[in-house]
Amino acid sequence: MNSILNQMLEKYDIKNIQDETNAIKEIIQEIVLCGLSRGEFFNNAAFYEGTALRIFYGIDRFSEDLDFALLKPNENFDLTKYFSYIEKEVQAYGLKLKVLEKEKTKNSNILSAFLKGDTKEHILMFFSDTNLQNNNSLKDIKIKFEVDINPPAGANYEFKYKLLPSPHQVRLYDEPSLFAGKIHAILCRNWNYRTKGRDLYDYIFYLSRKASVNLELVRQKLIASNFISKDEEFNIEILKEMLNKKFKEINYTDAKEDVIAFINDTASLELWNAEFFTEITKDLQENK
Repeated sequence: MNSILNQMLEKYDIKNIQDETNAIKEIIQEIVLCGLSRGEFFNNAAFYEGTALRIFYGIDRFSEDLDFALLKPNENFDLTKYFSYIEKEVQAYGLKLKVLEKEKTKNSNILSAFLKGDTKEHILMFFSDTNLQNNNSLKDIKIKFEVDINPPAGANYEFKYKLLPSPHQVRLYDEPSLFAGKIHAILCRNWNYRTKGRDLYDYIFYLSRKASVNLELVRQKLIASNFISKDEEFNIEILKEMLNKKFKEINYTDAKEDVIAFINDTASLELWNAEFFTEITKDLQENK
């Protein structure tokens, strides 16, 4: 196996096939970012959401997708022009993956694509001693990446650097802006339709870091989602009230089941209930 891939694997504590699969996916995610950087993608867009939190802030949960937002709206943005950079980068490390564009079936601000490949083939490439003889349940590797081509205004950015697989630079939302996106997701997600305990897990992570929130970005996102009007009063105390109301509506059994496959330490989930989240929300602060 490529020596760079060996270096990237060193940080993982591999115990089973699921750990192997997650490690491979995360390494591929980082290779994709490197390819996008070579293609100057980050002149036009910024990285955000859960995988950005995982790669650059070290949250201890696996994240599946790569999410980006343009720096300014552009309905004519061409995502396909970057596919060749991604494919060239993954192929340079011997990986057999293909980028496929997802056709839009409705008017949407999101452009989507998938990076796909055979899971068994790549497990054996990374972990040659793994016995896959009786394991027929593995699905193909499928890493989705999405670009918001009409994001709300108000985000702030920073550049971070990675040395592996090759030195590169990534533009991403700064921490208060990342936190704003997570709070928007908690408030605007239809929890009766799709419970995502990962949102709650990330929320705790931000508060544990004493992260402040980009309040203006939350406001702009809530307006764009028709959750509030542009004329409504909005401040940090009102945001806390909105969150506390939402925390009373969440099915925490479902939330725990959603996140449990993505984390190693599940003991903290026992605390999850509306009272717990209301109490920790007292520490939520606006970034100034």
